Amino acid sequence: MTYRKYETMADINPPDRRKKAGNGPHQDRQGHRRGRQNASSGQRNRSGRQQQGQDRDARQWRRPPHKSYRQAYAAIDLGTNNCRLLIARPSDENFVVIDAFSRVVRLGEGLAQTGRLSDHAMDRALGALKVCADKLRRRNVHLARSVATEACRRATNGAAFIDRVREETGIVLDIISAQEEARLAVLGCHILLEDGIGPAIIFDIGGGSTELVLIEPGAPVPRILDWQSVPWGVVSLSETVGMEPADEAGRLARYAKMMQLVKDSFADFAQRIEPHQSEDQRLLGTSGTVTTLASVHLGLPHYDRKAVDGLIVPSDSMRNISQRLSGMSPQERSQLDCIGQDRADLVVAGCAILDAILDIWPADRLGVADRGIREGILRSLMSADAEGAEAQAALRRLKDRSAGN
Repeated sequence: MTYRKYETMADINPPDRRKKAGNGPHQDRQGHRRGRQNASSGQRNRSGRQQQGQDRDARQWRRPPHKSYRQAYAAIDLGTNNCRLLIARPSDENFVVIDAFSRVVRLGEGLAQTGRLSDHAMDRALGALKVCADKLRRRNVHLARSVATEACRRATNGAAFIDRVREETGIVLDIISAQEEARLAVLGCHILLEDGIGPAIIFDIGGGSTELVLIEPGAPVPRILDWQSVPWGVVSLSETVGMEPADEAGRLARYAKMMQLVKDSFADFAQRIEPHQSEDQRLLGTSGTVTTLASVHLGLPHYDRKAVDGLIVPSDSMRNISQRLSGMSPQERSQLDCIGQDRADLVVAGCAILDAILDIWPADRLGVADRGIREGILRSLMSADAEGAEAQAALRRLKDRSAGN
């Protein structure tokens, strides 16, 4: 069960300026690629063109295009903390979601200490991916793309895990670069950016990394001016600074340390984007952190995507919530609506990353997006498939005219 990979909208590929943080287990080699080159390559990426060639004769998620454009498309995003699936059908210029799945798998648990994916973490992720594979079959998916991000990029056994996933589920995970991750996140959520003049920042706080992207908005997609990714996400940052102290003063000191680590990592990027700052800066975030804090801001008794996706929140409110959460114990945070036990220990790291971003790009308001990589994948797949169908139709018309002469 493999699929053919499609790349579209290469004109918004960001310059490859990945910056790793500090020293230690997070340090990685930088790649330097320019222009329209594919951003998904790398030593550990065993699911690219070579893998496609090996699996060309295997069962494929790719079927001939339907005339009605009512076929289903799917996107799987296996992150450091979550496994997410969206299945959708095209609808005019947008799409309608017909099935979805999300599960906390904590694939990157322990990665900061060992450099490897643990057996328990891989088993959790495989369990979620088997659910995804079953949904792909039952929904008769026409075209799918599945990606893995920071945990698989950094783990020494990441490639072996990708092979195991393919053997046990039929899903071929593409270990995408941070560059491609940033591009897909922008493509998936930029439509929610506030109207305005001049560049804006879109950010994605993940489990193992955070991407900041400076964009010049425009139709149909924004132009990426600059970007940077650092290996600090809610899982990797939490594990690096260690366990939370029992006292409030210790927890606040830990929070300040996390903020400083993130700010130091983004120092070069902050200097580069300073000339683009203006009085009315725009900022849009896509992550579980911003949607959770937005829910707390609204006082929701339980998470409501319709209330959160597209919300504009005063930045001061998000800072105040972050500061309040950082001083609480995990037990106190777990009692709060929309946080619970699953997010109680990791939300503080997300707050610290968000606080650092607001220092780097001090916007008065923060846009909240409950969409990102999966939506970017779906838009890419649908666009590429539609363009391919149109090209085939044009070729057939040309052949028909030639045959009639």
